[in-house]
Amino acid sequence: MEKEEPKIPKKYDFAPCPKHMYTNVIYDKDTGEHVCGSCGLVLQERYMDRGPEWRAFTDEEKESRPRVGLPITYAVYDKGLSTSIIMGRDAFGKPLKEGTRQQVYRMIKHHQRSRVHTSVERNLAQAMAELDRLADNTYIKKHVKEKAAIIYRKALDKGITRGRSINAIVDASLLMACKQTGTLRTDREIAEAGFVDRKDLNRAYRLLQKELDIKPTVTDPILYVSKLAEKVGISGKTQGTAIEILRQYREAHKGNISGKDRQGLAGAALYIGCLQNNEKKTQQKIAEAAGVTEVTVRNRYESIKEELKLKSIKITNQ
Repeated sequence: MEKEEPKIPKKYDFAPCPKHMYTNVIYDKDTGEHVCGSCGLVLQERYMDRGPEWRAFTDEEKESRPRVGLPITYAVYDKGLSTSIIMGRDAFGKPLKEGTRQQVYRMIKHHQRSRVHTSVERNLAQAMAELDRLADNTYIKKHVKEKAAIIYRKALDKGITRGRSINAIVDASLLMACKQTGTLRTDREIAEAGFVDRKDLNRAYRLLQKELDIKPTVTDPILYVSKLAEKVGISGKTQGTAIEILRQYREAHKGNISGKDRQGLAGAALYIGCLQNNEKKTQQKIAEAAGVTEVTVRNRYESIKEELKLKSIKITNQ
């Protein structure tokens, strides 16, 4: 009877040692060879190691040593998958010669021209550059900027940006991303940083809501208390009082406080807290920090006092 050939295990793609089979297979990383550890027979040579080029012994080291290359990002018009050519030095670290510099300069110029072909790519390039500048000026985190870029790309796919200001749509996308992620940025702050009229920003925001079918996000006025208190210099005790007042006011309305300016409510609650804790802060200072008028603070104060049946507190402008 003919002897059956030994079956090759799935983890090996080469023939076994005739004497010792796969009982003692050693892999030599320096030579790229699989060797039988019992008799020294080379079973496979020039094996390609598909693992990483570095060693890591713990999970922390593995996470801190990723392979080269940036991850895909929607905040760059080509999602970060393009190649960049820069004016650098030669292989020996010496400055480039004049002829070589001119050649590299022409390569850079043609490369930049070839990166953008269509009107959509030109629109994205301009929009993502504006989004990057706006996010830096308003100190927006990376994940919020990514969400704003996704919103803008959806608007571009639906043709919403056609015939409209790119800056206004970008600002509206960032404002929507801030509201969805709970990032405290007002339309006034984004409009000032983006050099866009506040009315145009709100108009573009409502357009995105309608065309992309995005539900409006209601921001809790309690989130603005600490931000306003820090600007004015109000104590933590008064902040706690203002937060409790807003909670009671929200419960009295069963959570439905739409139509009221969030910063105006937070400013009015802080003003009531200052009066109750004998902190001398004027309506003018609180209104300036909140970005609203004194009339708004006063009207919100009256509505909160009436709803919660607070004791009459004398309004002063110390």
